[in-house]
Amino acid sequence: MAESPQNSSQPITTPDPVAPDPLMTEPEIVSPIEPDIPLTPNPPPGRRAAATFIFFTVTLDMLALGMIAPVLPRLIEGFLHGDTSSAARMLGLFGTVFAAMQFFFSPILGSLSDRFGRRPVVLLSNFGLGLDYILMAWAPALGWLFVGRVISGLTASSIPTAMAYMADVTPRERRAAAFGMLNAAFGIGFVLGPAMGGLLGNINPRLPFWVAGLLSLINGLYGLFVLPESLSLANRSPFSWARANPVGSLNLLKRGGMLAISGVLLLGYIAQQSLMNVYVIYADYRYHWTDRTVGFSLATIGIFTAIYGALLVKRVVAKFGERGAMTLGLIGGAIGYSMFGFSKTGLIFWLGIPVLNLMSFTWPSAQSVLSRKTSPSEQGQLQGAINSLRGIAGLIGPGFFTYIFSQSIGAHAIVRIPGTPFYVAASMLLIGLILAQYATRHSQPAS
Repeated sequence: MAESPQNSSQPITTPDPVAPDPLMTEPEIVSPIEPDIPLTPNPPPGRRAAATFIFFTVTLDMLALGMIAPVLPRLIEGFLHGDTSSAARMLGLFGTVFAAMQFFFSPILGSLSDRFGRRPVVLLSNFGLGLDYILMAWAPALGWLFVGRVISGLTASSIPTAMAYMADVTPRERRAAAFGMLNAAFGIGFVLGPAMGGLLGNINPRLPFWVAGLLSLINGLYGLFVLPESLSLANRSPFSWARANPVGSLNLLKRGGMLAISGVLLLGYIAQQSLMNVYVIYADYRYHWTDRTVGFSLATIGIFTAIYGALLVKRVVAKFGERGAMTLGLIGGAIGYSMFGFSKTGLIFWLGIPVLNLMSFTWPSAQSVLSRKTSPSEQGQLQGAINSLRGIAGLIGPGFFTYIFSQSIGAHAIVRIPGTPFYVAASMLLIGLILAQYATRHSQPAS
């Protein structure tokens, strides 16, 4: 838990409230002994309702993505007259385009929110995503479905703005816990989305798109009434294409102390792609699991993500500090991936799930460190840059891990080691651990 200001080596006086300097370029990391200072001097009224709306926005975004996951392959295959091989290639193209759109547009939306505020970007993204899912539900041809997927990659880029909103209204010391709650929202959507999509898809493969669209539109209407603006005029910054393009936004992460933490996130996101791309085929190859068992295990991962994010992140960060939380998460993640790799039976694999999910402590802690190194006028750009890292991982990971898996079990493999993708993922987290220790070497532990 953070120390009180009285424990500092020098007395701390409380100055009159002033708006943070929007020209500030590289603020110092706030140590655990500094006062609990909100990013905005006067948080907006109705903060609890607004934070709840942001939580549900992220949950619904992930829920909608999860709902269409079970039915999108079937819909594509139907347009291609049952040609499974062509459908698989087209599905890969859909995934690549979605990741590319997030890579390019996340920093743009983040920078727009730094200029015009968070509220209009979040609400427009909600309405845009809702209309897009309705377009995909109606799509009479594969081309229309593809256009809808392109647009959904753009509108789903609102998550960085939601993260920036939480940074605006959350005191610096509590930001890791706030990001942990949003991480829990990811887990909830991950659990409920595919299950709902499967049930609705059995009725009609287009029904999940209709439901996802209506949920997004309803959430947008709700936000019109409960979501105040979180970014004060004093903290806004001019829009600049030099900052809003992916390369320009990533330049923000090159500042002292931020580059190594960004490397931790990128390595973690790439490692996560091993789950997203070889998990199902690995479980079938090694354990002969049915679709039901695979779905059960994926739901279990989501449940632990939600539990850790909602209930444990705040306590772990309070006790061990952000450095300790990142360390625990990276070590646990490396052990969890290794358990996935060497487990010859499904039992060991199941036991590895709660261990792997200790990574839930790493994501919000790393984001909190980066957020506190960034000025109020750049929070949107920062979150856009972080989402671009996810986009980079989404472009690299699928081909990388599926190739490793195919080579590790193929006819030309000297020794067949099907768990190789997970060993590689574990190695990435260990490299991330070294980077995290280096980047936070001067931080003070929580008391």
